[in-house]
Amino acid sequence: MSYADVNGLSLYYAEHGSGEPLVLLHGGFGTGEMFGPVLSALAEQRRVVAVDLQAHGRTADAGRPLRYETMADDVAALIGYLGLVRSDVMGVSMGGGVALRTAIQHPEAVDRLVLVSVPFRRDGWFPEIGAAMRQFTPEHGEAMKQSPVYATYTRVAPRPEDWCVLHAKMGELLSADYDWSAEVAAITAPTMLVYADSDSIRPGHMVEFFALLGGGLRDAGWDGSGRPAGRLAVMPGTTHYDIFASPALAAPVLDFLEAPTPGL
Repeated sequence: MSYADVNGLSLYYAEHGSGEPLVLLHGGFGTGEMFGPVLSALAEQRRVVAVDLQAHGRTADAGRPLRYETMADDVAALIGYLGLVRSDVMGVSMGGGVALRTAIQHPEAVDRLVLVSVPFRRDGWFPEIGAAMRQFTPEHGEAMKQSPVYATYTRVAPRPEDWCVLHAKMGELLSADYDWSAEVAAITAPTMLVYADSDSIRPGHMVEFFALLGGGLRDAGWDGSGRPAGRLAVMPGTTHYDIFASPALAAPVLDFLEAPTPGL
């Protein structure tokens, strides 16, 4: 358990296991611990670096807005701080957005990319989810003080009194419009997309995302020679709110990380 001083932020990270590195990024209001048994399974084969992103978990807020772009800069800086030439990066939901921006902004730092329950455009969320995200305010934070996520936050946060500040900043982050289509199409890192079969992301958006990465555009051929470098997985019996801790998640992720790249 350590802190890295990067970009004016004291960024908390915890390392688990050994092997090739995998930076693991949690979802909104969470911590690196939220992955539970998935983290343990990944660490059986990997050196997992579980990060608490800005204003989350054991990383205090830096007095700046929450932005996918700046958090991605933090992750790339951490990879350099750890002396890694490159690393695989995996993120869920908000952390997936950060992972995606890391691959876009710092392609030299990312080897393979795993995105769990992530849209590349804001309208990828179901409309009611997009509307609910706009309700993250200090007042909403007060109402959420009865929740398990608040209990975790108060247990580990350097400044528990920042809970409502975090809610306000999350509301601003998640309400902002964005469309990363062109940048996604230019990603060179082999990428795996993973979604729940009852996700908060529209199924059509999942397929559109995969197509932008070169997937699902043609038959792979009897010998598999036409397979894309990336993968798309839909996890049965899961939702946006539990897929990150599903025991079934680790196996396909590890298989993707270890597999040879098609065409090479």
